[in-house]
Amino acid sequence: MTTTTATEPVPGAPALEEPVLRVRDLRVAFPSEAGRVDAVRGLSLDLWRGQTLGIVGESGSGKSVTALAIMGLLADTATVSGSIEIEGRELVGLSDKEMCGIRGNDIAMVFQDPLTSLTPVHSIGKQLVEAIQVHRDLSEDQAWQRGVELLDLVGIPNAPVRMRSYPHEFSGGMRQRVVIALAIANDPKVIIADEPTTALDVTIQAQVLELLKKAQRETGAAVILVTHDLGVVAGMADEVVVMYAGRPVERAEVDSLYAAPRMPYSLGLLGAIPRADDGSHEALVPILGNPPILIDLPDACPFAPRCPVAITACTRQEPELLEVVPGHQAACIRSREIEDGAIDGVSVFSKPEIPPGELEAVPRERRPAVLTVTDLTREFPLTKGVLKRRVGTVRAVNGISFDVRQGETLAIVGESGCGKSTTLLSIMDFGKGAAGGIDLEGVDLSGLRGRAEREQRRKVQIVFQDPMGALDPRFTVSELIAEPLRAFSLVPSAKVHDRVAELMDLVGLDPAHVDRFPGAFSGGQRQRIGIARALASEPMLLALDEPVSALDVSIQAGVINLFQRLQRELGLSYVFVSHDLSVVRHLADRVAVMYLGRFVEYGDVDPIFAEPTHPYTQALFSAIPIPDPQVERTRQRILLTGDLPAPTEELSGCPFASRCPLKPTLSQEQQRECISVLPPLTPKEGVDHSHACLHR
Repeated sequence: MTTTTATEPVPGAPALEEPVLRVRDLRVAFPSEAGRVDAVRGLSLDLWRGQTLGIVGESGSGKSVTALAIMGLLADTATVSGSIEIEGRELVGLSDKEMCGIRGNDIAMVFQDPLTSLTPVHSIGKQLVEAIQVHRDLSEDQAWQRGVELLDLVGIPNAPVRMRSYPHEFSGGMRQRVVIALAIANDPKVIIADEPTTALDVTIQAQVLELLKKAQRETGAAVILVTHDLGVVAGMADEVVVMYAGRPVERAEVDSLYAAPRMPYSLGLLGAIPRADDGSHEALVPILGNPPILIDLPDACPFAPRCPVAITACTRQEPELLEVVPGHQAACIRSREIEDGAIDGVSVFSKPEIPPGELEAVPRERRPAVLTVTDLTREFPLTKGVLKRRVGTVRAVNGISFDVRQGETLAIVGESGCGKSTTLLSIMDFGKGAAGGIDLEGVDLSGLRGRAEREQRRKVQIVFQDPMGALDPRFTVSELIAEPLRAFSLVPSAKVHDRVAELMDLVGLDPAHVDRFPGAFSGGQRQRIGIARALASEPMLLALDEPVSALDVSIQAGVINLFQRLQRELGLSYVFVSHDLSVVRHLADRVAVMYLGRFVEYGDVDPIFAEPTHPYTQALFSAIPIPDPQVERTRQRILLTGDLPAPTEELSGCPFASRCPLKPTLSQEQQRECISVLPPLTPKEGVDHSHACLHR
C-alpha cells in the first residue's frame, strides 16, 4: 500500500478539545485495467469523543473505502495519501503488524454482515477471549469472565452458556450483538459501523441501534456510522457528511442538513425516500442518471450531468467544499441560492406526475377479485439423521385468507421467518404442496394441469429481489424479454422485436440498448429489465419479492414510481413482500402483518399505519426510521425482548405471547387467556381493519 501524508486544517473545526480522530485530505486510489480508480478524493474530518458522524451517499461514493482506509484494511494494491491520526498518532504508513496493535484496541469496526466477522469453527467465547487477550494482559479465566460481561452487556440472555455456542447457533440480530461485543471489548476510542443494520429486520435494527448508543455511552467512543439509510442517520448522528464521486459534497450538523440542505444531491437523496409517516402516496423524486465512473474525472462538478439546476459554470471547475452558513458546508456554486429546496421559488427537484388510473375512482367492493386465497397452510417436515426420521413439522404458513382486487396492492410484512415469502411462492406455485384454496379470477389453481395451467401461469408473474440472479447473463435484453413472448405465442414472430422495444420504452429503458447484456446495465436498469420481462406475458397479477431492497434510494425512487405508473396504466394487481415498511406505506393499498405464519393485523394501509392495534404491529411500526431528526428524537420505540418460539412448537394460545410487551401489564387471568386461547382476526367497526389480539 503506497502512502503519503498531508496535514491541512479543516475549515471551521471546533477548538474546544483535541479530536480523537483527525483525517486530512484522504485520497485512496486503486489500479484497474481501464485506469486508476480514484475511490476517495480528498476527505477531511475531525471526530470528538462521544460524537457520532454519519457518512451517507450512493453505492460507489467512497463511504466504505473511507472506513476501510481508517482501519488500515485496504488491499495492498491501494494507494493511500493524506493523513489519518488517532489522538495524534499517524496511521498512514504504518505496517500491518503495527496496525494490529491499533485495530480492536483504539479503533474497532462493526461490519454489515456479522457472519463474515465471526469464525464459524470457533465458539463465541473463544473469539471474545482472543480479542481481549491480544490487547490486554489477562489470564484466560479473566478474559472469559470479561467475555461473559460483554455478552450480558449487549443483551444476550444466559451469557455463560452462550459463550460456548457457535455463530451458526445465533440469529442474525444476535450475531450482530456479538460483533458489537467484540468491537467494545477493549474500550476503543473510535467505533466504525459500516451498514450495521442493512441485513436486519426493522425490529432487530432498532435493538442494534439502541445497543450502539449504549456501547457508545459505556466506552465514550466516537462513532462513524456508514449507511445509505437517511432515517437511521437522522436518529443516530450528530453531524452528517454526504459523499458523491469520492468527495464530501455537503457537511453539517444533522438538524441543519435535514432542515435546509444546500447541495442538490442531498436534496435529491431526501426527496427520494418514502416516509412511513406520510400517507400521501405521491410520486417520489428520483435522481436521474448514474454516478460517474471514478477514472480520469474531468475538472467539473461530478454531479452536473444529473443535476436539474446545473449551469455552464458547473462544467468549468469542480467546486470546493465551502461554508455556506456557519457550520454548514457545501460543494456547489449555487448553494447560496438554494432556500427551502428551491431557487428563486422554483423547486430544485420537481415531483414527476403520475396520472390517476381509471380504477382509482371505483370503490374496492366494486372491483373484481383477481386473487382469492382461502385458509392457506404450508407445512414442511423437519427431519433428523441419515434416515431422515421426521422429528417435527414447520408450519411456515398457518391458515391465512385474503383477496386482492384489480388495480390494488396488498403488502405482506413481518420479520424474517414469519412466512411472507413462503406465501408468495405458494401463490406462484399454484398451491402445490399446500392446503387451502388459491383462486385466480374465480379459477381454482390447485387442480390445474396441462394447457389450463399454462394459460393461468401467463397471468401471474414475479419480480425478484436480485435482478442479476433472475436474468441469465448469457442472454441479451432482447432475448430475455422475448422469451415469454415466444413461450406463450403472444405475438407473431415478425413482431417480437417491435413488442420488445415497446416493453423497454414502457419501463423507461432505451430500446436502442436491446442487444446489450445485463452486465452492461446498472442495478436499477436491470430491475427494469426484470419488470419488462414480467410484463411481456401480459399478466394481471405481479408478485413482488423485495423488488427495491437491493437498490440505492435514488434508484429505488424511480422503480417505485414505475410500479405506481404501470399499475394505474395497466390495471395491474400486486402482492408485495417487503421488510421496508416505508416503501410499504407508500406503495400499498392494503397491508397484512404476519407473525409465525398467521396474520395478526390486516386491512387498509392508512388506518393500520395511523392506529396500529396489535402489540406486534405497534412494535414493528415504532421501529421504522423516519428521515427527520426532530421526529426521531421524540419517538418512543417498543423494543421486543425474548426469542421467537421454535417453528415446530405446538402453541395453543397467542403465538406472540412470549414477546408481547402488553402481556406483563395484564391481570393473571388475562395472561392465562393469552397462552391458552388463539385470538381470531377481529374487525374494527367502521373501517377495513382487523386484528388478532384478545385484549385490544
